[in-house]
Amino acid sequence: MYEKIDRDRRHLLGAAAMTLAAAELGGIAPAALTSRMNRVSVSRVSPEASMSFGPLKQVDAGVLNVGYAEAGPSTGRTAILLHGWPYDIHSYVDVAPLLAAKGYRVIVPFLRGYGSTQFRSSEMLRNGQPAALATDVIALMDALKIEKPILAGFDWGARTANIVAALWPERCKAMVSVSGYLIGSQEAGRKPLPPRAELQWWYQYYFATERGRAGYDANRRDFARLIWQLASPKWNFDDATFDRTAASFDNPDHVSIVIHNYRWRLSLAEGEPQYDELEKRLAEGPVITVPAITLEGDANGAPHPDSSAYARKFSGKYAHRIIKGGIGHNLPQEAPRAFAEAIVEVDGY
Repeated sequence: MYEKIDRDRRHLLGAAAMTLAAAELGGIAPAALTSRMNRVSVSRVSPEASMSFGPLKQVDAGVLNVGYAEAGPSTGRTAILLHGWPYDIHSYVDVAPLLAAKGYRVIVPFLRGYGSTQFRSSEMLRNGQPAALATDVIALMDALKIEKPILAGFDWGARTANIVAALWPERCKAMVSVSGYLIGSQEAGRKPLPPRAELQWWYQYYFATERGRAGYDANRRDFARLIWQLASPKWNFDDATFDRTAASFDNPDHVSIVIHNYRWRLSLAEGEPQYDELEKRLAEGPVITVPAITLEGDANGAPHPDSSAYARKFSGKYAHRIIKGGIGHNLPQEAPRAFAEAIVEVDGY
């Protein structure tokens, strides 16, 4: 089922890509994928940058003018794919055509502080707190008249998908989340971890200082490349793949959003009052009731919880899967077919 993908032979906008994508996903057998825990082996994808999205779109949505890529038929079932830090929409450049070939409408937005997404007012706080990112997704859904999509993500994107699914289950058909349940709170962030675990969060403490802010601002690309290497130690990405994403860090709000996000987690920065009630609910660790699949790469070098720690946070139909083959933190880009198949599967739950 998980044969090797030859990315060099796929093109996002060509008919050949759609044919190949349909063939790759056409063999999915939902009945064979219903176990609570599976280990899926995938071959490593080519390290070469294979493609890019077509022309991006822009839409006013809440406090933002959001830049996003779209693929597939406008009348298809919708999947919204959410990226993390320090990544961007190109984490899904190989996932989108696979889903489009199956008839999905695929929306891949730049988060606030990335790419062509801009604040509509220069006066607004450049707020990176989790509740703000989640309300951005709801605003985008409203702007595009999307009622109940499948949400999928990793890193910040997984946390955002978790929050939307937990607080607004009526707006989420199902969810795919890399590294499982990532909803946290400032109170949880105040609790110290064992030294080895704290070491993994070194950049969080770096960002807590003004030196760290200045250092990140001056070295955005070098910093991001280091994180990619640490988080995905077996992913042999090339310069073109990295540079394609790194361009999104030139967003004028990028540094402010990243720094505020990590400082907020440590209670070193205030959020905005309109999100207080949402954060209070999130601090209670709400259970996610919508159908869900959680994924984990077998070579994820980023901090992440063990699946046993969050399995009970999913009360609907649920499966967890480990994607083998040296797959790191950026699972959608490193194992795009496994990620796309999880979306198709959870859509059938």
